[in-house]
Amino acid sequence: MNFATPYENYVYAYPHKTAYRPLPERPELSTLWSEQPKDSLSLYLHVPFCEVRCGFCNLFTRIGAPEGLTTAYLDALERQAGAVRGALGHEEPVRFTAAAFGGGTPTFLTAAELERLCDIAEKAAGADLRAVPLSVEASPATATADRLAVLADRGTTRLSLGVQSFVPDEARSAVRPQKRAEVEAALSVIRDAAIPVLNIDLIYGIDGQTEDSWRYSLDAALAWRPEELYLYPLYVRPLTGLGRRPADASSAGWDQQRLRLYRAGRDHLLAAGYEQVSMRMFRRTGAPGEGAEQDVEPGACQTDGMIGLGCGARSYTAELHYSFDYAVDMRQIRTIVDDYVRRPEEDFARAEHGRWIGAEEARRRHLLQSLLQARGMPVSEYRERFGTGPWEDFPVELGAFAERGWLVDDAELLRLTPEGLAHSDAAGPVLFSADVRATMAAYERK
Repeated sequence: MNFATPYENYVYAYPHKTAYRPLPERPELSTLWSEQPKDSLSLYLHVPFCEVRCGFCNLFTRIGAPEGLTTAYLDALERQAGAVRGALGHEEPVRFTAAAFGGGTPTFLTAAELERLCDIAEKAAGADLRAVPLSVEASPATATADRLAVLADRGTTRLSLGVQSFVPDEARSAVRPQKRAEVEAALSVIRDAAIPVLNIDLIYGIDGQTEDSWRYSLDAALAWRPEELYLYPLYVRPLTGLGRRPADASSAGWDQQRLRLYRAGRDHLLAAGYEQVSMRMFRRTGAPGEGAEQDVEPGACQTDGMIGLGCGARSYTAELHYSFDYAVDMRQIRTIVDDYVRRPEEDFARAEHGRWIGAEEARRRHLLQSLLQARGMPVSEYRERFGTGPWEDFPVELGAFAERGWLVDDAELLRLTPEGLAHSDAAGPVLFSADVRATMAAYERK
């Protein structure tokens, strides 16, 4: 087991897309979904466009869009939604209980295009956006009044704004070109739109960041009394802007810096009246709740039954996780987007890339995504689903956590201690199967 670094891997979904491979059989979606429960599905629409690409970003997104591309993309999204809705069938009720627009930056789209995006979710996919929690990601430059008016009118309950730092020098260091005035203006517009939940994303571990400057960004965010705050450790990943820079600091020293800043940020938010939901997520006490789906990291759907639309979206059945091809390099992403917009509707009726999920992987997924939440996992919940107990299935891994003081000694609830939660990015990967690790390691980055 590798506990050499507290920041081995950010586990927001398991298995990660780098463990997906082409599916030679290209199974039909109608067959995949025929025996699946469809009365409580999650819907995710992916928009792969941003006005800029931040230095730390390895998301599936491209910079800008040539004339006509966003229209062509929405056309393809509508074709895919129609094919998927048809595959879900009409013999039993199909009901979506949560929805999200991510990317990329969904608010890269114009107000009129956002109207169409919502129409696709409702009319083509069949979700009632005003009746379910709807979360949307935005950037300061694109959080304009006309766009937010559309989102508020269509039922958005949560708006997540990627700020990362209120200190201009830190934002530039993270290759996040933005002005403080632009950030404050965006936050004002969001509050005026009266969307119930505002989330602000901040990053710690940026070159030159200190505890004082970190606290400055936290206080600048707290001035807006956000219902949620996400505190992300900076990762430098291959093929990203920061990943192309030569390393100029020891990994151990950077790990310690990030741990110090994490603890300082956690303690600052707890003192300010926020409760910790996970290593990254903090919710203001008494703030409007968004339901269970919002208690997990974005994109980390705990239960099976997720429909992803768009060329960067995942879909989950109990037996198969699937998506389109994955890339980080901008040229490869452009190729995948261009292929997506040319597809006829019938091409969206099959799964092409993915990973089959057996009983062991289902256990691992449930355990790690429950354990990485501050509330922990009731042992009875695990036993009811799988017929065995977590200590029976994972004695070595859980024993290693307990030995390090990362587990609370409670026979009924499996929960991380505060120190265990601080090391979530080391604990999560320990629960990966050997096969998933090997497949991820063999992935050819592109």
